[in-house]
Amino acid sequence: MDYNGFLDYYTEPFELIHAGGRFTTREEVLKSYAFLHHYLRETIIVDRFVSDEKTVAIEARVRIEGIRDLTPEILAASDYPGFMPLKTGQVVEIPQFIHYHVENGKFTKVVCKI
Repeated sequence: MDYNGFLDYYTEPFELIHAGGRFTTREEVLKSYAFLHHYLRETIIVDRFVSDEKTVAIEARVRIEGIRDLTPEILAASDYPGFMPLKTGQVVEIPQFIHYHVENGKFTKVVCKI
């Protein structure tokens, strides 16, 4: 995924809350996804989508598949101890509600809830 292109839709500053983390800069988001995608493959399946000029709301399933072992020890030593461990080949599907706050056509806050 083109995360730089995706982040172009965010204001500066912004707040992104998901997966046990809170991120407020482009660099933090890019670093977290680089870390995660070293260990897993992620697919987002959108079940419902609603939007207007102030809100985007998505009900989705996030499917993650381990491509390398992501152990509790690796997580404890990382900047992301709130992420969940995952073994190579393990597949987990996580239902999520993703709520985007929009101002002047840009995302100011995004909250992903399980």
